[in-house]
Amino acid sequence: MRADGEEIRERRLALAKWVAREVLPHEHRVRQWLRRSGTMAEDADDIIQEAYCRLAMLEDVDHIDNAYAYFFSVVRNLLVRRLKRQRIVPLEIIAEVDALHDDRPSPEQMVAGRMAYARALEMIAHLPERCRRIVHLRKIDGWSQRRIAEHLGTTEKAVEKQVWLGVRALREAWSRAEQDADERVTTTERHGGRH
Repeated sequence: MRADGEEIRERRLALAKWVAREVLPHEHRVRQWLRRSGTMAEDADDIIQEAYCRLAMLEDVDHIDNAYAYFFSVVRNLLVRRLKRQRIVPLEIIAEVDALHDDRPSPEQMVAGRMAYARALEMIAHLPERCRRIVHLRKIDGWSQRRIAEHLGTTEKAVEKQVWLGVRALREAWSRAEQDADERVTTTERHGGRH
């Protein structure tokens, strides 16, 4: 029983870290969208809070490729549900909710995306040769597992295993890099901005 409790605690902690890292930085954009849609500040607070509660109920987040899009979708659905519950709501308002969403990335997000992409390519380059080749074909070039298997003269199962190993290695390398960056920031802050 204790092991189960510990596992649940670890899963909840991992989810909280994911929300803090992947969702929280986008909250201001979602709030701006709510404001543009005519939502009162108090209602926006309630909707955002309910969206976070929905995220907290997730068993895992492995199925979420784009945290911002997922969070926005939850908020939009909650807003539409709220509008439909109101007694008098012009149908045009509900129809306009989707039209108000501007999903174009900001210049900062575009630069951050390019930097993350370059960093991912650099990490892929450090994988063992066979794994590197397969991960690049699958994740960067978008080839199917079947096509890679035929191209390399191997089985789809072997390709799947190399992709799994490569992605796991990349996640670990990414986590280590973030941890190192956090430690450098903490050290810098501790020393008053001096190295």
